Amino acid sequence: MEKTIHHGRNIKRFREVFGLKQEGLAYELGDDWDQRKVSALEQKEVVDPKILEEVAKALKIPVAAIENFDEEQAVHIIANTVNNNDHATGNALYSYCPTFNPLDELLKSLEENKKLYERLLQSEKDKVEMLQEVLKKIK
Repeated sequence: MEKTIHHGRNIKRFREVFGLKQEGLAYELGDDWDQRKVSALEQKEVVDPKILEEVAKALKIPVAAIENFDEEQAVHIIANTVNNNDHATGNALYSYCPTFNPLDELLKSLEENKKLYERLLQSEKDKVEMLQEVLKKIK
């Protein structure tokens, strides 16, 4: 049994992934489009190739992504790839173990900012002194 890919549903999924509302996609597609037209497009099982190209360009994805994305396959791949019982890494999806101390990095950046500020302040003081000397010479 050959399964057909629902282009409109895929357009909707990619639009939602990118956080676009139908109005936003309509805006990206141009003056001929509005929210109702995008809604109707998302209902179509097969979308005209020219329109697919326009939508893919607006979403900044390849046309093949819309034409070939199969949600069931994606779920199947994820289900068979992710192992929640992975004891070697703990739960890899939710654990984050940086190889550096974030607080040390924050302190380093604060020190760098302090040094930059001090150099800027010294530069401004030098400018003021130079201007004062110029004013004394003028008087």
